[in-house]
Amino acid sequence: MRVLAWVVGLGALAAAVLWFLARPDPLAEADVAGLTGDVTRGEAVFWAAGCASCHMAADATGDAELVLAGGQRFPSDFGTFIAPNISQDPEQGIGGWSLLDLANAITRGVSPEGEHYFPALPYAAYARMQMQDVADLHAFLQTLPADATPSQPHELAFPFSRREAVGVWKLLFMGKDWAVPGSLTPTAERGRYIAEALAHCGECHTPRNALGGLDTGRWLGGAPNPSGKGRIPNITQAKLGWSAADIVQYLTTGFTPDYDSVGGHMVHVVENMARLPESDRQAVAEYLLAVPSVE
Repeated sequence: MRVLAWVVGLGALAAAVLWFLARPDPLAEADVAGLTGDVTRGEAVFWAAGCASCHMAADATGDAELVLAGGQRFPSDFGTFIAPNISQDPEQGIGGWSLLDLANAITRGVSPEGEHYFPALPYAAYARMQMQDVADLHAFLQTLPADATPSQPHELAFPFSRREAVGVWKLLFMGKDWAVPGSLTPTAERGRYIAEALAHCGECHTPRNALGGLDTGRWLGGAPNPSGKGRIPNITQAKLGWSAADIVQYLTTGFTPDYDSVGGHMVHVVENMARLPESDRQAVAEYLLAVPSVE
């Protein structure tokens, strides 16, 4: 009985330690103190980060893409995630959010209520964002329209519906290290920042393990499509084989070197990239040429 009591006690202690380590870890006011956002720079961050691609209503086009009413469905192995309303509506959207609220959401995965967000919001990538870019994004979001469409709950089965487990996931898989480490040229470093932090390319193009963590040893090496239909391609040079000019052309027009055209959700990515300065597309191209090949 004494041994059993020790085992139970140690188990309870371990659970308490894990609960403490996995609790939400928000930023402090000091982390955003003194930051002033710039709307023009924030618009570039908005497009690079793909905010509208996920949070606009399904099939929205033109100016309607800026009405971030949510509702798009994203199937996964853990259930279906439904993009929430992030418009400026103060009740149904994020119109009442401060800069600190936004920074916590997109770089820490923590809600204003202090709960974990599910990593369908790619905060594991956004965690690498510069805080000034977050401030600029916040300033731009405040210029967008409000929409009172209520957010829909995610369709997740137990235990994946429990947000407490997300804290453990963060301990295992969330960090700020670059997937492609080391010193790069200034242009490739800019491309790394866009691809790994803002555009979160690895979230789709990198395979995952059974717990949904990215297999960074096969960075951008292709992955099963979460919808269950086909694969998301390997975009390392082992498979892609494109020149920097080819990549820039694709990110500008959506046409491949063999005159095929972009399809699926990548259409939105190309539209977003085409809105950025050409120097940013050139930076992404130089970065992709520096990514280790995955056979």
